[in-house]
Amino acid sequence: MIALIIGILVSLLVTMIGTPLLIRIVHKLNYGQYIRQDGPQSHLVKRGTPTLGGVVIVLAVLLGWGASALYRYCLHGAVPSWSAVLALFAMASMGLLGFIDDFAKVRKKQNEGLTVGGKFFGQIVFATLFAVLALVLPTKSGFPSAQPGMSFIEKPFVSFDFAGRALAIILFVVWVNFLMAAWTNAVNLSDGLDGLCAGSSMVAFVGYAIIAIWESYHLAGSHRSGFTYAVSDPLDLAIIACCAAMACLGFLWYNCNPASIFMGDTGSLALGGLFAALSIETHTEFLAIIIGGLFVIEAMSDVIQVGYFKATGKRVFKMAPIHHHFELEGWTEGKVVVRFWMIELMFVMTGLVIFYGDWVARSGLWHI
Repeated sequence: MIALIIGILVSLLVTMIGTPLLIRIVHKLNYGQYIRQDGPQSHLVKRGTPTLGGVVIVLAVLLGWGASALYRYCLHGAVPSWSAVLALFAMASMGLLGFIDDFAKVRKKQNEGLTVGGKFFGQIVFATLFAVLALVLPTKSGFPSAQPGMSFIEKPFVSFDFAGRALAIILFVVWVNFLMAAWTNAVNLSDGLDGLCAGSSMVAFVGYAIIAIWESYHLAGSHRSGFTYAVSDPLDLAIIACCAAMACLGFLWYNCNPASIFMGDTGSLALGGLFAALSIETHTEFLAIIIGGLFVIEAMSDVIQVGYFKATGKRVFKMAPIHHHFELEGWTEGKVVVRFWMIELMFVMTGLVIFYGDWVARSGLWHI
């Protein structure tokens, strides 16, 4: 518990202290955000607002977890788990792609950064490396960091092992690439209003922290009553999720409307990559669709808008992603953001109820 508190406090302090320092640095370098010309006209006043704020978020998570890991090592000799390292790798690698994209934008002084092909290639390389290592690296718990299959909660309802080990790894690599691409883009699409992505991500990571903590108390081999989970080092994953939630909270202090800094693709891609990694390593890839429900809505609104327009030449929404639609309906930016936070909170609460209900059902406790 002390290790968890240390991680939370360090992550929060890093963002609360580091973000204003970054704002000053970005101001001096004149690295301001360039606003898309086809977006809401009210957003044009945000042109020049400092970006690259995601750098502080990534550092806060790394330093928060690092401080927690150092405490556990000094006190108990506990060595960091590969599961935690891989989750942090997913976050940092996707954040690196976002940083390259953001840096290219501010250098070119336009809203176009890394090419789609370049970003896609980078995601494939990093996601493939994550997937292979998650299956083959040994862990302290004896359980692999990931299992080759698709899971709603814990047990895969589709296992890739039917195809043999080699093909199972290939299928899993494809699956992880899809998840990484889907979640990074979904979270990225939500980063269109002041505080929307940071606040929603904070809520989502709190949800995953609760799930990972519950799994750590009901770990296979722990002799706990009820259903147990064959998950690798979930307590480490819980600490990372808490650090991410606190990093988002600290950043939100400066990112709420009117924003003093934007997280940019550095932050949104990093958070999306971490969310995907947590869903894979806690064996809840399909439950994540509910926990990250707001991000799914944002992504699907964009897919529907583009697909329908190409097919009919007409639009379903006034503008996509859907948060812009409500802006053009007359909602203030603050109202859209707070209401979307509420929607994400309801998704997370629903996901947690389903997760707990699954545990009760598998434990045979319905009659109690």
